Amino acid sequence: CLRPLLAAMKLNLANPSTGCQKMMEVDDDKKLGIFMEKRLAAEVEADVLGDEWAGYVLKIMGGQDKQGFPMKQGVLTKDRVRLMLGKGEQCCRGYGMRKGERYRKSVRGCIVGHHTSVLHCVIIKKGPAEIEGLTDNTVPRRLGPKRASKIRKLFNLQKDDDVRKFVIRREVPAKEEGGKPRDSKAPKIQRLVTPVTLQRKRHRMAIKKNRQLKAKAEAAEYAKLLAQRAKEAKEKKMEKLSQRRSQRESARKED
Repeated sequence: CLRPLLAAMKLNLANPSTGCQKMMEVDDDKKLGIFMEKRLAAEVEADVLGDEWAGYVLKIMGGQDKQGFPMKQGVLTKDRVRLMLGKGEQCCRGYGMRKGERYRKSVRGCIVGHHTSVLHCVIIKKGPAEIEGLTDNTVPRRLGPKRASKIRKLFNLQKDDDVRKFVIRREVPAKEEGGKPRDSKAPKIQRLVTPVTLQRKRHRMAIKKNRQLKAKAEAAEYAKLLAQRAKEAKEKKMEKLSQRRSQRESARKED
């Protein structure tokens, strides 16, 4: 049987090392054939795309079909399926959903087929040639890292260094063109260990310890009270038994 012609597919290519991104449309069956029957997270050699792509290796990160339904990792099919998804799962944003709520949602399988309309790929290995819009330019990051450990990793800091001195600040542009720029902004550092946070942690641990000691003392007091009540009940029962015995003995003597 004749193989059906593949429809045009858009390739959304990204280069993490430079921050550049480029969209290109491919309608050649030979070029698109390298992506067919491949799964998400598969690595593909891009030599077929052109002479400038020699030596480049692309990694498939995701995609959508012609109707806009996203590809989901782990669904081993090329067709569209309906799955029960909950909040926080892949392909389910969960806006307005209650805790534990799930609903059925249409997703495309993780295998690339002729229904795929857009394919998202990243460059994991660069070739000798430069590609316009991907490797010939560098887009600076607008914001720096916010977490304390990532700031330490970026500047190779030691544990004793003050992270607050290495926060990347950005200049706020002026409201009017040619005016004086406004003040700079810096992110609030997350997971920063300060004397105040240590003091609060000690306070929480002290409260927890006092709660445990109180619960232990109350449990011991309750066990003591139970033992006392059991002893009193036993004494009362023995007293009743002794009264019955004495009544029986007195009744026998009268007979």
